[in-house]
Amino acid sequence: MLKYFKPSRNTPLRPVQKLEIEGVEFPVEVKNNSRSKQLTLRLNPDGRGAKVTTPPHVSDREITNFVEKNRNWIAVRLARLPKATMLHDGVWVLYEGIEHKITHLDRSRGIVEAKLVAGEPTLLVPGEVEHMPRRVIDFMKKQARKKLDLAVTRYAGELGVRPKSMRITDAKSRWGSCSTTRTLSFSWRIIMAPPAVLDYLAAHEVAHLREMNHSEKFWELVEEMCPGMQEQKNWLRRHGPALHSVRLD
Repeated sequence: MLKYFKPSRNTPLRPVQKLEIEGVEFPVEVKNNSRSKQLTLRLNPDGRGAKVTTPPHVSDREITNFVEKNRNWIAVRLARLPKATMLHDGVWVLYEGIEHKITHLDRSRGIVEAKLVAGEPTLLVPGEVEHMPRRVIDFMKKQARKKLDLAVTRYAGELGVRPKSMRITDAKSRWGSCSTTRTLSFSWRIIMAPPAVLDYLAAHEVAHLREMNHSEKFWELVEEMCPGMQEQKNWLRRHGPALHSVRLD
């Protein structure tokens, strides 16, 4: 049975499997997990690969057969993913849950700004046209760090805990994580979601500083900090693939 699975941290990698889907090479990462009872397969949210989680005793040949057996499952789900959104002048992209139009400014200097222009939410991007996609993402990363830092500080204060550090990443398989060294990591793409969803993610990872599991006690803690969290979880489940479809290449 195929199911979604959040792998444990620091699980060793096995050789990457390769599939050809509609003439394109498709990588499948393989990870051992001592707590896993069966082979599970998960498509990366950006559609550019997949991940198999396996109990340590399963052979490479069994994994290859499992991946090959599920070739059609992968192809069907790839076809359902949103088409890639390439960042360029005139494209609309989510920022804090609202569609913004990317607009290039014909000036060499200045910062990216989110403003209303003729009543339309707009991301104003100065600089060379070829640098525009990177400038948009750098802006979003900066805003994600700023908003997450505020949310993490607030929730950590409520729980009386303190993370060691915070990282902004472009993780493909999860929105956030909390390491055993108390480092919190978040995908910058969460800034595209509504603020309430970002707040939920911050509460979720801060709660791991108290409960390093997904037990009933953990979820009660998250619900206490973030009432109505299920609505935010559902938003990420529905719209997450669209956030991952935003690409530079």
